[in-house]
This record gives sequence, structure tokens and C-alpha cells, in this order.
Amino acid sequence: MTEWTGIRGAMAALARRVAQPGADADAARLLARAGAWRAAFAAAPGERWAIHIDSTQEFAAALFGAWHAGKHVVLPGDMRPDTLLALRVHTDGWAGELPQGLQPRDLDGDAGAWPPLLPDDTSVTLFTSGSTGAPEAIHKRLAQLDAETAALQAAFGAQLPRDVRLLATVSHQHIYGLLFCVLWPLAAGRALPQVRLAFHEEVVAACGDAPVVLVSSPAHLRRMPESLDWSAARAAVCAVFSSGGPLPPTAADDALRHLGQSPIEVFGSSETGGIAWRQRARQQDRWTALPGVAWRLQDGFLAVRSAHLPNDDWHVCADRALADGEQGFVLAGRADRVAKIEEKRVSLTRIEQALAASPLVQDARAVLVDLDVGTRVAAAVVLAEAGAAMLADAGRPAVIAALKAALADGVDPLALPRRWHLAIEALPCNAQGKTTEAMLRDLFHQTLPRAVWIEGSDNTAVATLDVGEHLAIFDGHFPGTPIVPGVAQIDWVMTLAPQRLPVPARERFLRLDVLKFQGVIRPGSQVRLDLEWLPAKAALAFRLTSAAGPHASGRIIFRSEHG
Repeated sequence: MTEWTGIRGAMAALARRVAQPGADADAARLLARAGAWRAAFAAAPGERWAIHIDSTQEFAAALFGAWHAGKHVVLPGDMRPDTLLALRVHTDGWAGELPQGLQPRDLDGDAGAWPPLLPDDTSVTLFTSGSTGAPEAIHKRLAQLDAETAALQAAFGAQLPRDVRLLATVSHQHIYGLLFCVLWPLAAGRALPQVRLAFHEEVVAACGDAPVVLVSSPAHLRRMPESLDWSAARAAVCAVFSSGGPLPPTAADDALRHLGQSPIEVFGSSETGGIAWRQRARQQDRWTALPGVAWRLQDGFLAVRSAHLPNDDWHVCADRALADGEQGFVLAGRADRVAKIEEKRVSLTRIEQALAASPLVQDARAVLVDLDVGTRVAAAVVLAEAGAAMLADAGRPAVIAALKAALADGVDPLALPRRWHLAIEALPCNAQGKTTEAMLRDLFHQTLPRAVWIEGSDNTAVATLDVGEHLAIFDGHFPGTPIVPGVAQIDWVMTLAPQRLPVPARERFLRLDVLKFQGVIRPGSQVRLDLEWLPAKAALAFRLTSAAGPHASGRIIFRSEHG
């Protein structure tokens, strides 16, 4: 059995373990690093500190160092420029891998005592995933986190061996990873994951002989390659956890076959904390509430009450649910995401559902984007096998026409997607396996064509460019007869050249010489880009050509290093 200390006394319990003969080196290092971080935070002014650190163990040291120094911790989900811009209003300072982040202080001696943390005065701010809108800040007191880790221990702790190792494919910067990879293991006296594993091959290689728990997400579990030898994983894995969204039945079956365990899915949100769990091999679609979580149906929606919430009120979720007659419930879809386009109400959920019903589609997401004609709907679609075959045989226009036809009967013409992103394997996702709205919008703001480098030397490079119809550069150039604007062609050259040639930074741009635009580039074209770096002249010569003939050529002149 593990030593259950709760989060409040986790550092004190770690200190007791380290003081015993034969203490493991990882525990001693974690305690020392926490002391170094505590010293750094104690000397720093300001109350609210943002932390972003990729290493789980170093992150845990910084988190508890900040808490024990009396700081309120803010956890950004990533380090995108828009995330960092929004972070400034929530923080007094940044730490870890954030720009100009605070670093730990070296200590000459023992870090000192670790008194219990105060459950109502210790807190953290996290952010929702942003999968259905802009990320929102969620404030959590230690009392809430302590209650949730205790619920997880009560529900699942007995089936986890004392010496179990954690393998994680999710980030501790979000609530799921924070609980499962940092707070719960420390509260139970278990070791933390060493690193976050991005690939299935890394998971298999990390299994070893000891019992292993895999903390993962639907995005990871639904793409398990058949070609990989999973025998080591089946021998070592004793439990698999999944959260962040519903796990498709086929993915649950694949996980059971490859890993030897039916994934334990945990349902909840950043706002509510954990609500319920299920294993499809035993419960199918039925969810069982976690210990200490009460639930009821309110106008067809799931309402919950627990110590994971900020108060004792009932919280009504955006999820529809049905009672299963056995003290559990079945989810029946989320409430519609309704937007207004030119004063008309448009259900993004209905668009997604209609697309997902097509045999051409495996998954679909709808998002609003700003175009030259105003705000419109864009659709990101993962094609099923039939859709991928149509794309290969008939091309992108045929697939889009078929998808529009699938929407025609149930969607107002104004709400038909104006931009399409067709994917064969999966949509982009973050470390939690979530596809955020920001990621979706980025798909439709792409200005750079897909480049495949085919030749090159020290000072020359050649690439083929697939000029997709989805590129944002076609907005407004021109309705009915889209072409690539000349300024976009120059931007392609300036952006792609540094990938292969030693050209200077953009800031040293001086002028354009002998620039010629000889033929338009239309959507769907395949264009050849020839580049030559002329170091003696600090010049980059370029040529864009295709089967239709020459399109553009010229030289980009840069300032010399000394002038």
C-alpha cells in the first residue's frame, strides 16, 4: 500500500522518505530542487507567478516550491504568443521556461522544514482547453485538489502496486495531467513520470519489467499502430487512464488488445474536476460517479455537486445525459454551440454532427473564421477510408462538393463552410490531446504552401510547392478568379529560403532587384521554387515556375553584416 499523505503534507512525507536509509536518488533530488525553487520564489516580489516547465519532476519542484513560498501559481497550457500575451493580466512574474523566467536558487545546506500547506490559502489558476472557445481561467484551491486526489485514490488506488511507474503522454500544465502525473502520485508516495512520451514507440520502449500505469488521452489511444510490437506493454501495463474527451469504442478495443487493459476513462472538466469513470469492456457507455460526487438531471442536462467545485452549489454542465437505471448515467451529447452570422443563428454542433454522419468523414470540427466577406464557418475534417479514396481518385473539389451536399438539407446556405481543411490521419492537438479553437483557426490562416525539398547544395535549393485552395492568401484575390498575390510569393521565398540556405534574417532586408511577375499562380497549382544564395553580393536569387511557364523571378538584396 502507498503512504497516503494528501497534497498538503506531500513535501514533508518526501523529506521523511529521503531521511531514511537507502532513499532513492530521484526523491532526494526532487526535494532539493523544491527547496531551491522555494528560496527563489520567497525572494521574488509579487504574489501570482506563472510556471511552465516541460520536465514533470522539475515542474513539481517548482510548483511546491512556489506554494510553500506563499505564491499563487498560474499554469499556462502552452507558450504560444497569444497565450503569453493573455497571461500578463493574470500574473506578477514568470518562472521556468517562460521568457525571462525565474530560476531556482542554489542552496548551501538543508532546505529546512516543510510545514503542511493551508488548504484554503494555497491555490492555482489553470485554463480550459479552448476546444469550444477561448481558454478561460479557472481558480482552484488546494482543498479542491486534495479532495479530488482522495477521490481518485479511493476509486483506483487499491489496484495500483506500490512500486508502479507512471508513463504519461499528457502535459501536467492542464488539470488532468496535473492531477494524475503530479498531485495524485505525490499524495500517495509514488514516483513521478520521468518525461512526457510523444510517440507510441517511446511508450513501448519505456515499459520495462516493473508494473506500469499509462496516463494518456483519446488522441493518443485512437492511433495505435498495428505494426508495432506491443508485447512488452501487455506484460507491464497494469492500468490505462484516458481523459480529455470520450474514447471511441474502436479505440478502447484497440487499447485492450495492444496493452492488455481496458482504459479507465475519467469524465470531467477544468471547471468541475473529475465527475465519473467507466471502462468500456465492462460498462459500455455507462458512467459511474467518482466517490464523493453527487449528480442529478436538470432539464435534461447533467448537474453535479462535489468538493472538487469551489462551493457546495449544484453545477449544471453543458452535457446532456440520461439515467441508466443502475445509479449511473449515459451522456447524450453537448449543448449546441450557437453563433450568429449576419443575424442568423448557426449551430456549429449541428454542422459537425451532419458532417460526421457522412460515410466520407471520420471526425469533423466547425469553427468561425474572419474572411474578406465577414465572419463565416470553416470546417476541419478527418476523412474516413472512403473519403481518403475519393480524395485520391477525384481530388479535393469532389470531396468538398460531396460534403456540402451532405449539409445542404439541414444547414442554411449562409452557414455552409467557406473554408475546408481535409486531413487523412488526425487534426492537430495539444499535449492534452485536445484540438483547441486556436489550433483550428490556425489551419485556416495558413499562407505558406506545403514545400517538399527535392535538390540542394551549400548555396542552392529546389522545392516543389503545393498551392492548396485553403490558403488564406486567396481571400480577396480575387472573388471568382483567385490568384496568389505577388507579395505572398515574396513572403514564400523569404520564409522558405532560411530552411535550406544561410540567408540573413528578415531584419537585414534592403531591396528587391530585377523583380518580374510573368504569370499568375492559381489554387491547386504545383510550383517549382529555385533558390540561389550569392554570398559575395548578399543576394538571394529566386525563380517560381510550373508546367504553365514562369511565374516570378528576382533577387532579394540584404544589408551586409557591417552596414
